[in-house]
Amino acid sequence: MLALAAVALYWRHWIHQQRALERAAVVEGRRAAAARRAEWLRRIAQPPPLPGARTLDTAHYRITTTADDAQTRRVADAVEALYPAYLAFARGLPGVQPRPPADRLRLTLYADRAQFQANNFATPWAEAYYRRPVCYAYVAGDAPNPHHWMLHEATHQLNAEVAGLSLAKWANEGLASYFGASRLRDGALHPGEIDPDTYPVWALGAADLSGSLDRDVREGRIIPLRTLVSGIDAPPMARNVNRYYIEYWSLVHFLLHGEGGRHAAGFRRVVARGGGLEAFTREIGPPERIELAWYADLRAKIARYAPDAVEGDDIVAVPPSE
Repeated sequence: MLALAAVALYWRHWIHQQRALERAAVVEGRRAAAARRAEWLRRIAQPPPLPGARTLDTAHYRITTTADDAQTRRVADAVEALYPAYLAFARGLPGVQPRPPADRLRLTLYADRAQFQANNFATPWAEAYYRRPVCYAYVAGDAPNPHHWMLHEATHQLNAEVAGLSLAKWANEGLASYFGASRLRDGALHPGEIDPDTYPVWALGAADLSGSLDRDVREGRIIPLRTLVSGIDAPPMARNVNRYYIEYWSLVHFLLHGEGGRHAAGFRRVVARGGGLEAFTREIGPPERIELAWYADLRAKIARYAPDAVEGDDIVAVPPSE
């Protein structure tokens, strides 16, 4: 019996030791994970310096760049064209008073996509991103429009740092896509004039819409507007990036220009109130009220900018709403 008691005591002691070791391992694992996250956040807040980077100051921006002088100047001219176009929009928002920052807005421009990806501290699929107070983007080589990624992120920056807006995701991304996909012509940005050489316009061919809103909702080709605006029960972003951005962009474009601009004033009030579902319903109406007209407008955009993606007898006969 003494031997059995000794074994029992030893077993109990061993169990306590194992549990103590397991608890210590959990604590140490949490500390290590916290340290890794802290380091990641530190690198986001202050990424390591880029070898060979230069600085270009413009009227409203300070650009840290590894792109060549001509590429940097094109991007600089584009964001300087965005600035007054955005201010004109923001000044039309009820109760919003845009305030230029005390110092220049900050941009980081990478020479190419590979260099951007090597320094990407956002989501893996991002082509550009904004982490206050800096926008990060790259020059898209010899693409017809090498600056649309930066225009998109610079709009996020203007929303936050100049207009002081805190927006629901659909409105924030929709506005950034709206300005980023607008045409730059004769040194000025023309909001609402669609540039087909921009994202998400060039992705319209992947929308694969049937021509039936009910069917496309049922089969997952369309995110219902109520879901898009509210964010409730929305499908995962990582597997639906193009679908989200096509809808963000096309909804904002439709609200500003569709049906003769009848929703434009309501949309501005929605933005001024943060873009939530309650504001949308109050200022424009339930999302279902405009969903069919928006869907038809999106189909018309696809027919115009990605005609190969639409079968001949399936084209929606709605004129483009630029």
